[in-house]
Amino acid sequence: MTKITSLPADDDSCGWFLTSRQRTPTAAHQGNTVARWVIVGAGFTGLAAARQLASHFPDEQIILLDAQQVGFGTSGRNAGFAIDLPHDIGAEDYIGDITLARKNMQLNLSGKNALKALVERFDIDCQMKHCGKYQAAVEPRGIAVLDAYRSGLDKLDQPYEMIEGSDLPDHIGTTFYRKALFTPGTSLIQPAALVKGLADSLPANVTLHENTVITDVEYGSRTVLRHAGGSITADKLLLTNNAFGQHFGFLKGRMLPVFTYASLTRPMTEQEQARLGGKPYWGVIPADPFGTTVRRTPDHRLLIRNSFSFNPDGRSQHKYLERFAARHRASFDRRFPMLPELAFEYTWGGALALSRNHEGYFGQLGPDVYGALCCNGLGVTRGTATGQLLADWLAGERNELIEFLLNSPGPNANPPQPFLSIGVNLNLAWGQLRAGKEG
Repeated sequence: MTKITSLPADDDSCGWFLTSRQRTPTAAHQGNTVARWVIVGAGFTGLAAARQLASHFPDEQIILLDAQQVGFGTSGRNAGFAIDLPHDIGAEDYIGDITLARKNMQLNLSGKNALKALVERFDIDCQMKHCGKYQAAVEPRGIAVLDAYRSGLDKLDQPYEMIEGSDLPDHIGTTFYRKALFTPGTSLIQPAALVKGLADSLPANVTLHENTVITDVEYGSRTVLRHAGGSITADKLLLTNNAFGQHFGFLKGRMLPVFTYASLTRPMTEQEQARLGGKPYWGVIPADPFGTTVRRTPDHRLLIRNSFSFNPDGRSQHKYLERFAARHRASFDRRFPMLPELAFEYTWGGALALSRNHEGYFGQLGPDVYGALCCNGLGVTRGTATGQLLADWLAGERNELIEFLLNSPGPNANPPQPFLSIGVNLNLAWGQLRAGKEG
């Protein structure tokens, strides 16, 4: 029997979750149930896997579990970029190996297109805008990254526009940046609203149980998952819970739960919108991966996301919120001096499941246990794509993307503690210091 020693515990101040449509969560699981398919983790990956399994096996019941409310966890806490292009933060040009980059672009596009189709089909109100993204720089080092990224996009034959700093205010209002690379294929979303909408439009043969915390698992000819109100016995178990997959006994010491933090303002008044100028909504990611992500949302709010912490147990730590809210304020003031009275309404943290070699896991974890884990910061598109493809593979399909994922080396092993925490924390501190004005 595997005892689950760490359970999800996110802070209760996520602006995306609190400003999205309120919904009544589904009932937690009670009693003892036997099921053909059980999926743990109802984020982008788990929702996609459940929907696709339901399509393949319309006469079979799929049980989807989440320890919290849908949209409250990691999938509802990101910056809301559905990125189409390769986004390898470990490569100097964000592209890396060109052959791998093409496959990763196929994955990202399949996930983005699937989400677009679902939003349109079910009329999900999630502020989805197909408006592209800006990758912006202010430091010479960041500008060099943009130039390298441009050369990588040329190799991939992908469209882009390099925008000089003098022209950027017409796009994003602020005069802070010296240069930006615009790519048109990214979609922007309100992530918690999208996840809620996906959950509420699941097929009839998917049963979602929220607030169902698995406390121990017994693996054998069948898998038995126990919780405070009973148990579920699964013929086949899918883990789509990212770094928490380690606590289910798999990929131990191979994923890094790194938290990043965001603040969201109140809505701007008409006068403040006029002072800012630029387009009515946009998204900026930093040239330096340790820099600041910025968004202007369709409901006239501004989002700042930066700062990192390594929380080995995958759980939120409240001590970071106040500290990083002050850092967000400083980053905001540098970019938007024309909006000194625009206050933050929400500050929150959200986990990324990273690996040191930037590889995820896809495939069989044990007898009748399967997983799509470790999205490395691309959970919206990559999670959606790998969830769908995992279900396709379990239904007997094979294609080039499934083969690509099955042949991945997977996340590599981390050093033992305490060396791991020391190394990760030093790397995070150095990265944030080196980001300079990009932060």
